[in-house]
Amino acid sequence: MSPNPKQPMTDDSIKVRQVNHYQFSWVAGDPGKPGTWTLQLVLDQGAWEEVLTLDSQDADNLQDLLSTSETVFYDVPRRTLMFGTTSAGHQ
Repeated sequence: MSPNPKQPMTDDSIKVRQVNHYQFSWVAGDPGKPGTWTLQLVLDQGAWEEVLTLDSQDADNLQDLLSTSETVFYDVPRRTLMFGTTSAGHQ
């Protein structure tokens, strides 16, 4: 007899998801004021989406990381992007 989980697995219970696609957007600010960057993340082939608001420096840095990393994960509750994976013992 297999143990019964205390709660069923739901889409919301998945904490870390893989980034499959992303899109940057920029919205103009008031005259003389900086605009606002957003980054839309499509996770687990569209099972989840997240939109982050960024400053221009973060947008530039994230574009560099996203365009050069083969694998990117996003920790939903901590709102944390994780770039690539490396086996233990490798540099």
